[in-house]
Amino acid sequence: MSEPQSEASRIVGERIRATRLKLGLSQEDIADLAEMHVTNVGKIERGQANPTLSTLVSLAGALNVDAAEWIVNLTAAMLPERTHTVTAADLIRERHRLAR
Repeated sequence: MSEPQSEASRIVGERIRATRLKLGLSQEDIADLAEMHVTNVGKIERGQANPTLSTLVSLAGALNVDAAEWIVNLTAAMLPERTHTVTAADLIRERHRLAR
């Protein structure tokens, strides 16, 4: 089995799966409702795919939930490809320091 794309994609996938199971629906059910292929649903639920905003909104619409529930408390640190650790607050603080 393939590893998750990232910690963030794993968490989102788990949250989508939990929503689906809570409603008693199959992957096939939500794939049909969201107008997507069932293999994509499975990959998303396993964290093996990074769903686009359109895909998240489509799945949320099919499950009648707010997509924000699936991404709450995710951080940039959960993305392995992120190379910067500087935030906007750090940049602003440094600019103010240099302007003195």
